[in-house]
This record gives sequence, structure tokens and C-alpha cells, in this order.
Amino acid sequence: MDSGLAALLGAAVGSATTLGAAIVNGRAQARSQHAQWSRQHRRDAYAGYLGALHDRDIAMDAVLDVLRADAPDLSDLDEKTGRFVALAREVHRAAEIVILEGPAPLAEVAERVTHASGGLSHVMRRMAQDARAGEVTRKAEDTALAAERQRILYQAVKDFRLAARSAIGGTD
Repeated sequence: MDSGLAALLGAAVGSATTLGAAIVNGRAQARSQHAQWSRQHRRDAYAGYLGALHDRDIAMDAVLDVLRADAPDLSDLDEKTGRFVALAREVHRAAEIVILEGPAPLAEVAERVTHASGGLSHVMRRMAQDARAGEVTRKAEDTALAAERQRILYQAVKDFRLAARSAIGGTD
């Protein structure tokens, strides 16, 4: 084989090897970029959900503060309840994104948050109805039950936070 042909074959093999390596590296880089994009989307969804929960919980605390008063101001109760309901809708919207973007175990934890929120909301609704009716016989019992449901909700949110961190690859 003459040296020109050998050089040409060598260059062709070198080019093919370089092209193959570039394709493999390009695919690996594309997978890595997609994984990063996916993690960022999930992180944004989880952060949005946690932010909505935080805002809703502040509104919930304001409603409970009114309900714990000896003589609740009903107009203040209506205003704060309206804000709470609006923010609760935002939480539900954010939860839908979490369910779409996240893995199934995270969606299950989000469902536990929803269930805990519903349990507390049920007690708050009854307390509000009693306040409007001037009924005080179960106020102490409902106040204690609301505090217990708040602790359950707090733990569910804490569990969600940990699960979200794990789902996006957080450390610690």
C-alpha cells in the first residue's frame, strides 16, 4: 500500500473516530442538559407549591386568631376567610403542577398535605359557623382540635419539603 493511501485511510479512520466520539459526547451532553432542565422545572413547581402553602397558612392563622377571640368580629372573620379561601385555591393550582411534574411518591406526600389541610379547614368551618351563631359550647374543644390539626398539617408540609428535596437531588 502506498503512503498516500495509508495516510488517507488513517485520516478517514481518525475522522470517523472523532465523529463517533462527538456524537456520543453530544448525546451525553443533551441527556445531562435535559436532566438539569427537568430538575429546574420540578424545583420551580415545588417552590411554587411551598410558597402558596406559606401564604395560605399565614391567612389561615389570621382566621384562627379571629376565631379564638372571646367575641369574634364577624366582618373581620368574613374578610380573612375570603383571603384564606382565595389562597387555598392557589395552593390547589400549585399542587396540580407538583402532581404533573413530580414523581408518584412526591404526589402522595402532596396528597397528605391536602388531606391535613382539609381536616383543619373542616374544624375552622365549624368554628366559623359557631361564631356566627353565637355558639360557644364546643369552642375550647374546637380550638384544641384546630391546634392539633395545625401540628399534623405542619408535619405533612415538612414531609413534603424533605421529599421534594430528595426528588430534585438535594443533599444532607
